[in-house]
Amino acid sequence: MINSPFTQWEGDDLHGRRPVLTSVWVNLDILFPRPADAPRHVIETGLDLTGVVPGRLHGRFPSIEGDWYGIVNYEIGYADGRRDKLHLVDQFVPFNVLRKRE
Repeated sequence: MINSPFTQWEGDDLHGRRPVLTSVWVNLDILFPRPADAPRHVIETGLDLTGVVPGRLHGRFPSIEGDWYGIVNYEIGYADGRRDKLHLVDQFVPFNVLRKRE
């Protein structure tokens, strides 16, 4: 697990420390933009990189430009609807694709 200077921790040294996970939504449409004029070739077993999926934010980093990036765990589903998902851990994503989940 990536430990950022802005990671919040819970627990103690005796019982163990673990990062605080903040529930977020990850907007895949913004994270994986597709040009409107790109030709489409549907692969039924491909990943569905559209919509919004739940994630767990556990780290934050600022860029030199002042933009913020999060370290997020999230899952991407397959287009054919199977239950298995691609589990993505410690992904570095811009904050503009994240929204706090209540």
